[in-house]
Amino acid sequence: MKAEASEIFAAPTRREAQQRLAEFVAKWQSVEPAAVHNFTWGIKRCFTFYRLAPALHPLVRSTNLLERFLREFRTKADEIGAFPNQVSCLTVFHLVMVREHAKHDRFNFAKT
Repeated sequence: MKAEASEIFAAPTRREAQQRLAEFVAKWQSVEPAAVHNFTWGIKRCFTFYRLAPALHPLVRSTNLLERFLREFRTKADEIGAFPNQVSCLTVFHLVMVREHAKHDRFNFAKT
C-alpha cells in the first residue's frame, strides 16, 4: 500500500498522478476505507507542484526541513534505544537540533 501511494507522487504529470490515485482508491477502498479516506483527504492540493517545471519536482518534494529534522531525531533515538527519562529525550532532541542548525550555518559561512 505504501509503495503504491508513493508511486502517485512519482508520476511525471498531474494527469498520470490522478490516474494512479484513482487506481489506488479502486484497489484499496474496500480493504482499508479509513486509510484511503485519510490519504485522499486534501490530496488534490498536494498536486500543485505539477504546475512547476518538471526539473523542479524533486526539489519541491524534498525540502521539508521539519520532516528532515524529525527523521534525524528518530534515527538518533533508534540508535539510543530507550530513554531513561524525559530530560534525556529532550537533551538528545536539543543536540540534534543544534547539529542540524550548525549544518545550515556552515553552508552560509561557506558562501561568504
